[in-house]
This record gives sequence, structure tokens and C-alpha cells, in this order.
Amino acid sequence: MLINEIKGLTLPNKKDEEFLKINLEPLFSYNFKNVQTYEFDIMGLKTVDDEKSYESVLFNITKSIDKTQKIITINKNIAEPIFLIHKIKEDETFFTNSLKIEVAKDIKAQVVEVFVSSSKNSAYSVNRSFELGQNSSLEYVKIQDFDVSNSFIFNSYIEQKESSTLDFTNFEYGNGFILNNFINNINSENITYNLNGLVKLKDDTTCSNLIRTIHNAQNSISDINYKHSLKDSSKAVFKAKSLVNETALGTKAFQNTNTILLSDDAVIFAQPHLEIYIDELEASHGATTGTLDKEQLLYLQARGIPKDLAYDILLKAFEEKIANNIKDEIIKEFIENYERSKYV
Repeated sequence: MLINEIKGLTLPNKKDEEFLKINLEPLFSYNFKNVQTYEFDIMGLKTVDDEKSYESVLFNITKSIDKTQKIITINKNIAEPIFLIHKIKEDETFFTNSLKIEVAKDIKAQVVEVFVSSSKNSAYSVNRSFELGQNSSLEYVKIQDFDVSNSFIFNSYIEQKESSTLDFTNFEYGNGFILNNFINNINSENITYNLNGLVKLKDDTTCSNLIRTIHNAQNSISDINYKHSLKDSSKAVFKAKSLVNETALGTKAFQNTNTILLSDDAVIFAQPHLEIYIDELEASHGATTGTLDKEQLLYLQARGIPKDLAYDILLKAFEEKIANNIKDEIIKEFIENYERSKYV
């Protein structure tokens, strides 16, 4: 199966403004031998047809293969996080999976998804919908750790009711071709939306993050914070657009991305973007790119710390700032102790 030969499917290309700097053609023109829906090992999940029309055509890739969507409804407070582990083992296979996570009114929940692969020349296209009820909160953490010859598309669509909070954290550790797509239309008041990410790449890995946030309601917060650690000939794309409409008085909209380049061939394309139509708000955006601070390296070495260890200390301090934003202690411990070898 070739993705670009799926009947009726309109695909993006790198000439489109949204997908500038992202080369989708190798994935779309690859002939996969098998096509398969990745099934959850969870009994009793509700299954529906996903009839929603999404603003991004990337959602249609999954839907063109399988329109069904599983639903996890969390209607009571849970003491420990829900862990969902995805293991891609079959070679030459294009997988799809669609899930909606519903958090009921006044409920607090935590969900972790881990995506790992040990296959060759496979791809995984994932759709995620998040629906948060009034005054609810969800902490969602995603770890992606794919092998070099694989591709991963992760689409998320978010709907939050009044006074709800979503803390969304991504850890990008894998190789291959990775594309994350985040859409949140903030249509209710007093919303808090925190999107954090650590993109840690090596070799020829490409990881792109497309983020679109639209503020339509008053007194809501969106805070987007990404850190990139890039070595060898890896490449990252960060494109974040926050739109604040006239109806969104009292909005707070922040975007920030910091990148450490650890080799001459590593590349970052960072484009934070604010589009604002009101005066009564707080907003900022910024992007920095550089190397590890040489003065800090010398400072540590002057105190007897070997150069390689000093290098690792500074890099770890930079990367850990994302993990430190995690609120749930069980999840934080899981991230600190995560090892790919446990899952492949």
C-alpha cells in the first residue's frame, strides 16, 4: 500500500506553508506490504465511528484506513496513572490507531502513552482526541522511541470545557521520521493548557512539531515550551501558531523554544508565531539556538570535574527542565527511570 495512492485522500506536501521544511514524500510514496489497525489490550472499550471533520488533513490518513475510534472515559478520580504501551514489531507494516480520552466534570486523571518500535520500514499513524469536562484536569505524557527506519505521525485534537486544565508533555527519543500535530481551539473560559516537549535527537532523525492554538474565550492560558537537544545530522522543525481573537479578553499566550546544537550538522527550524487581535492580554514568544555554555564547562572543569562529565551535567540540566514540569510523582519517576530496553 502507498499512502499517496489512497483514493479520495488529500495529502499535504512540503510546498504548503504549514508543512514547509518537512519532507513527507518518502513516507507517502513507500510501498508497505501490510496495513493493520493497532488494537488495545483493554477489554470493554467503547468503539464508535469517528465522524468529526478535523482542521488538519493529517487526521485523515488514519481515518482513511480505519474510521473507528476507541474511547476511554474517566469518570472517577484515579490514584495512579493509566499506562498505555504500544509496541510495533512487524516489519513493512503501516499501523493506525485512534483513541478519545474523556475526563468527566470535576475529575483529575493522569495518562501515559509509550510508543516504541523494533521493526524495519514500518509506520504508525495515531489520532488522539482529548475531551475535558468542566473543572477537570488531565496530565498526559507521551514517550516516542522509534527505530531508525520507521515513521510516526501523532495527531492530537483537544476540547476543554470551562475551568479545565491540560498538562501535555512529550518526550521524543527515537530515530526515523517523526511528525507531531497539536490542535486546541479554546472555546471556554478559564482554560489552562500547558504543552511541553523535549526533542532529543541523533543520527539522521527528523522530528517536526506543528502546534496550533486558537483562543476564542476569555481568561484562558496557553503556555508552549519546547527544548531541543540535537546531535549528528538530526533535524527538528518547531512551528507554533497561537491565534487570539477579539472575544478572548484576558488571554495569556506564551511560546518558547530553546535548542542546543551538539554538532555542526544538526539543524533546527524554529518558527514561534503569535497572531493577536486584542490589547487586553499577556503574550510573549521566543526562540534561542546555541551550544553548551563554554564558560560553564570551564567552571565545572576548574573544580575538578572531567570535561566529558561536565558536558553531560550541563546537558542533563538543560533537558531535565521539561521533566521537572510534570506534576505526578509516579510519572516523574517513570520518566527518570525510562529505558528503551524494557519494551523492545
